[in-house]
Amino acid sequence: MEYIKVNGLCVLGCTPMLNFYYVYILLSLKDNHFYIGFTDNLERRLKEHEQGKNISTSKRLPIKLIFFEGHLFKEDALRRESYFKTTKGKTTLKQMLTEFFKNNQSNF
Repeated sequence: MEYIKVNGLCVLGCTPMLNFYYVYILLSLKDNHFYIGFTDNLERRLKEHEQGKNISTSKRLPIKLIFFEGHLFKEDALRRESYFKTTKGKTTLKQMLTEFFKNNQSNF
């Protein structure tokens, strides 16, 4: 697996210098719907999803990671995850991911 750096920090495929809590969004390529989640280990969590170990996504494979953000504090990440699951949060995500939604017919 390749490594991914965000603002100079490695977040996937290597050992991060700081411990982050992640909020992430997956797109099901099967039904074009989204899954919003939280984890303290993004690489491990993505593997679990891809291996069908998550009930919410196991029947919706394959999936694609389309967004993630890292937080230093667990409470901040959980609050953000909860927000993204609200109607207002989904509107915010549509604005943040404008280019993605222009190029994909996805159901949010």
